Amino acid sequence: MESKHGFQREMKSRHVVMLSLGGVIGTGLFLSSGYTIQQAGPIGTILSYLVGAFVVYLVMLCLGELSVHMPETGAFHSYASEYIGGGTGYTVAWLYWLTWTVALGSEFTAAGMLMQRWFPFISVWVWSGLFAGVIFVVNVLTVKFFAETEFWFALVKVLAIVLFIIIGAASIVGFIPMNSGTNASLFSNFTDEGIFPNGAFAILMTMLAVNFAFSGTELIGIAAGETSDPEQTIPRAIRTTLIRLILFFVGSIFILSALLPASEAGVLESPFVAVLERIGVPFAADIMNFVILTAILSAANSGLYASSRMLWSLSNKQTISPVFAKLNKNGVPLNAVIFSMVGGALALFSSIIAPDTVYVVLVSISGLAVVVVWMSISASQFLFRKRYLKEGNSLKELGYRTPFYPVVPVLAFLLCLASLIGIAFDPTQRVALYCGIPFIALCYGSYYLTKRVKKRGINDATETQSY
Repeated sequence: MESKHGFQREMKSRHVVMLSLGGVIGTGLFLSSGYTIQQAGPIGTILSYLVGAFVVYLVMLCLGELSVHMPETGAFHSYASEYIGGGTGYTVAWLYWLTWTVALGSEFTAAGMLMQRWFPFISVWVWSGLFAGVIFVVNVLTVKFFAETEFWFALVKVLAIVLFIIIGAASIVGFIPMNSGTNASLFSNFTDEGIFPNGAFAILMTMLAVNFAFSGTELIGIAAGETSDPEQTIPRAIRTTLIRLILFFVGSIFILSALLPASEAGVLESPFVAVLERIGVPFAADIMNFVILTAILSAANSGLYASSRMLWSLSNKQTISPVFAKLNKNGVPLNAVIFSMVGGALALFSSIIAPDTVYVVLVSISGLAVVVVWMSISASQFLFRKRYLKEGNSLKELGYRTPFYPVVPVLAFLLCLASLIGIAFDPTQRVALYCGIPFIALCYGSYYLTKRVKKRGINDATETQSY
């Protein structure tokens, strides 16, 4: 433990790796990948995910240097505050908090709906409430219990993806016949509808969805303050997480693209279920229903952890009420966990009563937020290194160094910016800019207004004491 009532450094390398994988491998891969295949085509989708993986790799290289040098809970909010500005750090924290609380609402609903397949006579909201209670309990116990739970949640998904890739590859080369009794036509799906059926520009337009699918890798930075031996654990976790992400995501997308025509892909059914049924795997839908349920609960588990630590970090920086900085005897910010769970419940409520207004705004902002957070990490590392050297420090003193500086942070920032520009040309995603930009402006305005009020209060108190 760091202190008697401080955060407990009990996360091992395997926990941090699985925490990151648990946050990433979710509905973005199991469900939304069908949308990307439909829009960009098989080859375009593979290229989109390769570019997305490359962007993630660059951002994680930046995060590695920052989190090893300054292992803090709620890390990148602190880095943005220190090296870019207090307003940026404040905005990044609220964007990230909103991302995960909105996700909580949708994930608990989705989990309840998945249970309807097996228990149609039990209401969705009964299951949603039950799962919410389980995730809450996991998060308010010790961080070690949370990390161990997330490890096993994530392991189910990883094993499922590995098996899917093996079965799919065997079907592509003809070892396993398709359900129709014929062998798969190898890689003909890649060219049947043209290399880019909707044009090469569709790759750029789908990048926000791809980046959102990769969101969660930055949880490595969030957990830095509760990780044992961060100088060894964080770089190892970043390296192994990225290798596995590329293998799992690009490998899965390759199999999906080879076995599922783009015209049959979409978001109404998991493309994984569609492919397994085409191969003829018995109980394919039930198997994937269980895997997706596990994925959703894992993402909810990671999400409540991330959002509560962001609130703690905001409170620790004295930008919101100090009540959220209080830790219980187990080193858990209980008030922050409760408030984040309430936020998730409100998001869930808005998805029921105002799905076309309030909820679509929340979802749009959260989709934009991840890319903005990655941009802040890249900019923070760029400015940190400049200041670090200007103060006369040696690069040899850094426990982990981002390679090819300043190319890596600058390229990461520009590629993230390009994905934001891309969505301006997609009518279905453009709402993210319409809602996200005003929200960002509101956060900045709120920060500077609060800061001004505090400063005036301090000056008034000083003048009163002088009399």
